[in-house]
Amino acid sequence: MKPFCLDDDVIYLNHAAVSPWPVAARDAVIAFAEENASRGAADYPRWLEVEQQCRDRLRQLINAPSTDDIALLKSTSEGLSFIAQGLDWNAGDNIVIPAGEFPSNRMVWQSVTDRGVELRQIDIEVDDPEAALIDAMDEHTRLLSCSSVQYASGLRLDLNRLGTACRQNHTLFCVDAIQSLGAIEFDVMQCQADFVVADGHKWMTGPEGLALFYCAAQHRETLTLHEFGWHMMEQPHDFSQVDWRPADSAQRFECGSPNMLSMFALNASLAVLLDIGMSKIEQAVLANSRYLIRQLSQLDKVTILTPDEDERRAGIVLFHCIGCDQDAIYRALMAQNVICAARGKGVRFSPHFYTEHAQMDSAVSILQRLLDEA
Repeated sequence: MKPFCLDDDVIYLNHAAVSPWPVAARDAVIAFAEENASRGAADYPRWLEVEQQCRDRLRQLINAPSTDDIALLKSTSEGLSFIAQGLDWNAGDNIVIPAGEFPSNRMVWQSVTDRGVELRQIDIEVDDPEAALIDAMDEHTRLLSCSSVQYASGLRLDLNRLGTACRQNHTLFCVDAIQSLGAIEFDVMQCQADFVVADGHKWMTGPEGLALFYCAAQHRETLTLHEFGWHMMEQPHDFSQVDWRPADSAQRFECGSPNMLSMFALNASLAVLLDIGMSKIEQAVLANSRYLIRQLSQLDKVTILTPDEDERRAGIVLFHCIGCDQDAIYRALMAQNVICAARGKGVRFSPHFYTEHAQMDSAVSILQRLLDEA
């Protein structure tokens, strides 16, 4: 059986926004719902085993040292907010981020500028984007935060280079990995990130409402907590505790009851990815984005805005339709069941590892017809 079962008339090129679930995730949710309807929470201890399995699969996905480093949060934004509001900022500190970041990785840092913290938004549409970010750091740079892959252009940054520069500058390194986890291999030890955040609903092909938050062990107790609840305690099932303390693990960031429904779905989705292997998935994603760039480049009215080099992109392909209203082209594609997105300066296609060439060919043919009619 194929891992995904999209309708035959749907050409799905929008994994950089919200992915369809694999069959395994659908089946896991159906089984969970049926169990709830017939048995309630009678088997809750087994649910907790699924929670730990999901946590461990996320650990494997980023090569983290321990499941203790992994918190299961509601969203990327929540994880970034824990960092921004948890760090003890000093007047004169600065934060470096790429200009044009997704709002989640900009707003949280803007929220601390009233404490005397400078936010430096750096243009990375240059020949050497890493150098631009590194050169923007100085002895007062407390943190550098960037997306592993830019949501609009699809530019992939060299995280290992940035992480090394941060270590040398004694700067914290935060990675919003939502546009790479599940699409390309990620190694938190190699890139030396202090924090990694990512929702499960894009390339990890899971549901909305559940996200990875990696916090390196040495930073867990340095982040001031602003959310409190039973699940964050060291002994969360001892409800009579009076003199409680936060968990030593990253569970200290999980204040309330876990999102079990999403947990079952994401756990199943991660199993699909890990069973195939992230090395094979990365090869397939890069091959698909490469193929799509080649096919789109043959259209006279299309300019490719995503870098062509494999090491500079992942699954996102952004293109501009010359002399056309980009939103109108996007809406027309959607009307033809080519599921995509309007982003940045054009239209964004984002195929995953399982996307077939025939589907991409059909999307390009539909686009050609729309351009001819424009």
